[in-house]
This record gives sequence, structure tokens and C-alpha cells, in this order.
Amino acid sequence: MALKQKNISKEEAASIPLVGLTVWQAFEKAKLRKGQKIFIQAGSGGVGTIAIQLVKYLGTIVATTTSTANMDWVKGLGADIVIDYKTQDFEYILKNYDLVLNSQDAKTLEKSLKTVKPKGKIISISGPPTPEFAKNIGASLIRFILSLISSGIRRKAKRKEIDYSFLFMQADVHQLNQITNLIESGVIKPIVDKIFPFEQTNVALDYVENGRAKGKVIVRVK
Repeated sequence: MALKQKNISKEEAASIPLVGLTVWQAFEKAKLRKGQKIFIQAGSGGVGTIAIQLVKYLGTIVATTTSTANMDWVKGLGADIVIDYKTQDFEYILKNYDLVLNSQDAKTLEKSLKTVKPKGKIISISGPPTPEFAKNIGASLIRFILSLISSGIRRKAKRKEIDYSFLFMQADVHQLNQITNLIESGVIKPIVDKIFPFEQTNVALDYVENGRAKGKVIVRVK
């Protein structure tokens, strides 16, 4: 547990832990350095909005994808290159990137291989999980299964000398406190699209499922 940030609402604070820690742990895993080139998929989503703000603070060059309507808005978050996924194919535009933060489907993940330079990295938060992930969480019984599930992307990444790994966020109060410091100093701003009352939880889920949300969607219990 960690204290709520002083300069934001309870609803904004509720939007932070999942996406904030996911982004923090991904970039820590990647050992990001100033001046590197990072491709963050779905820049207007919950993870994307926080990731863009954090990597700009770290001094990297960031590219992202979003819809036509959100292009200027995502640039305002700090993205250097914004690709309209409805009219453009990012795999033909982005080249020699140091890191891809994958949050999309298997097809998008495979396309991302074309954007990464040799010795670069792809960190996926949407799968497929790897046998190394099973080992790290002590789930040896499913290690073989995950090896089969992820064999295709791992093999293709290895051919291109790309390091592919899967990330599943872990609770970490120390990291959350560091994120709080960045929020309170104005480096990161939580992005909340809509707040629904508890009675409209199903409406909120439909809203998220339809892909209309910019940032996070919150359900207020009381």
C-alpha cells in the first residue's frame, strides 16, 4: 500500500497503480538510456498515456500509434512521432528502434519485429508469456506450455537478434512511491477519460471494450 498523491483526485489516484507500475517495470527491465528510440503502441490508452510521459522525462525519442482523432492530443503528451493506425502501417515507417512496448495482438507483435534494430528489445504486456516468466514466478509446471505458446515469436526474434520478453506487473510500494513523486512534481499527469457510478459498471466495461477510451476509465464504488 502507498499514500495517495496529494495533488490529484481519488479517481485519478485509482487510475495509477496498474498502468504506472507496468510502465515503470517495463522501462526498468529495458534499462532505458537517454537518447534511445522507443515505440509505444496505442498511445492514447491507459498504459500508453503514462508511458509517453515517462519516457519523455527520461529523455528518449518516442513514437506511438493512435487514431486520426487523437493524433494531436497524443503529441501533446510528448510523442515525437505519431502514426495513424487507420491509414498508416507503422512497420514501414519506424526503423532501428531500441525498444518496443507491445500491448496489442499477436499480429501487431510480429509486425513490431520489423521496427527493432539488432540487439534491441521487445517487451510485451499482452503476451505470449515465456518460459522465463514461468520460472521467475515459480510456476515450473506450466513452463513447458508457455515454451510452446511463445516459441514462434521467440524464434523469429532470435533470428533478428532481438530480445523478446513478457512482463506481468508486480505490486511494488517503493516504485509506486517514486511514481507518486513524479506526479506530485508535475512530470506525470494521470489521464482519466470517464468516471462511472458503480451501478453502471457494465456500461463502463462496454465503453472500454469498444476501444473509445482515452486513458483510464474509473468506476466509483461510493
